[in-house]
Amino acid sequence: MEIASNELSEKAKNDLLFVNMARNGDEKAFATLMNRYRDSIYYMLLKMVNNIPDAEDLTIEAFGKAFRNLDSYTPEFAFSTWLFKIATNNCIDFIRRKHAFPSAIQQSQDDLESITRNIQSDLPDPEETLINDQKIAVLRSVVNQLKPRYRQLIELRYYKEYSYEEIASELNLPLGTVKAQLFRAKNLLYNIFKKTGNR
Repeated sequence: MEIASNELSEKAKNDLLFVNMARNGDEKAFATLMNRYRDSIYYMLLKMVNNIPDAEDLTIEAFGKAFRNLDSYTPEFAFSTWLFKIATNNCIDFIRRKHAFPSAIQQSQDDLESITRNIQSDLPDPEETLINDQKIAVLRSVVNQLKPRYRQLIELRYYKEYSYEEIASELNLPLGTVKAQLFRAKNLLYNIFKKTGNR
């Protein structure tokens, strides 16, 4: 459905130019759109979840979903309206999942402690140890397929558990660049897992 361009505000028309550039793989256009709306999306999500790490992850997820689905965006609405709708819906799903499985995060931590205890005990279960070693090996091999700069970001964020601010300081990069590149790294990882059939 075509909408006359004069129905969009000047800002929305400007966004549309960047959307079209991003559709053609222009990474600067992705970064521009992300920088333009990241803070607004983040503070909206923070109000919804009242948790800084969740709001940060949900912000990156929202941009991830939007950028993966750019081809389905039509200028019937401003890009910002479309983006906020994606972020809101994704956050509502997250809250529903959290309420449906309130102990899921605790369960994951308990599982991790259980695995650690198994590995540390005098007589670890050989089968469980082997399965865990294989999972870690698969994950490492997938991460190793990334370009060095993306691999380093994943390692700092998920292996060493650095905050976004700590990564920015460590790599001497602007915070926005770290978040944009980490989103890109996660997207690349997702695609590699999809292609190889790993989950």
